[in-house]
Amino acid sequence: MTSAKRPTSAFVLAAGMGQRMRPLTDTIPKPLVPLGGKPLIDHVLDRLAAAGIKKAVVNLHYLADKLEAHLAHRTQPKIVFSNERKHLLDTGGGVLHALPKLGNGPFVIHNSDSVWIEGLGSNLDRLLCTWDEATMDSLMLVAPLAASIGYDGLGDFQMDATGRLTRQTGPKMAPFVFAGVSIAHPRLFDGAPEGAFSLNRLWDRAIEKGRLYGLRLEGVWMHVGTPDALSEAEAALTEPLTTSSD
Repeated sequence: MTSAKRPTSAFVLAAGMGQRMRPLTDTIPKPLVPLGGKPLIDHVLDRLAAAGIKKAVVNLHYLADKLEAHLAHRTQPKIVFSNERKHLLDTGGGVLHALPKLGNGPFVIHNSDSVWIEGLGSNLDRLLCTWDEATMDSLMLVAPLAASIGYDGLGDFQMDATGRLTRQTGPKMAPFVFAGVSIAHPRLFDGAPEGAFSLNRLWDRAIEKGRLYGLRLEGVWMHVGTPDALSEAEAALTEPLTTSSD
């Protein structure tokens, strides 16, 4: 499945309070917390630029001035700010608020705390190449639980042979976790509520329509959400983990 309309814009979720990352976020926003000597958001933006993303819309709320100043002179990708200083809009509301800045075509949504060690080739490039707006409202990068660092949940999704995603039901752990990166078509937001709401509401609606798909991440995914997870990620960057079927 491929699409000639490869996305060239992205929305980067960078407005959160970073409460689980305290005390590191007492004085800086979470996207500026360094990993391997580089702020988290620069890991994200460098990867987006390498994959051909030309414009990144970054939302601002907590310690917004510091993040805005850090990104002020960045040119690749071009940075556009979405101001949420007055009201934090959660993931779905934040994207909806920024839609006029993202244009009419599909776009990437990228968490600022989601990084990974690549396997063979670029996972983001694979995601962009797999996007098919004829069959998908959203395409997610999903990581196997066994190849994840800093995640302590029960997983998010099951995935069938075509890549279609469904929520895990029952007591078993789900085999795949959302890796913090997806592609969305603007129609995903048709009829979305006003104000703050989670993207999960829209993903569940896409599941009902059979239009939420996933692509397996190749490599090691790192959810850098807490100081402990940051330490684990630092160690993994120093001595990269390998995954196998053994």
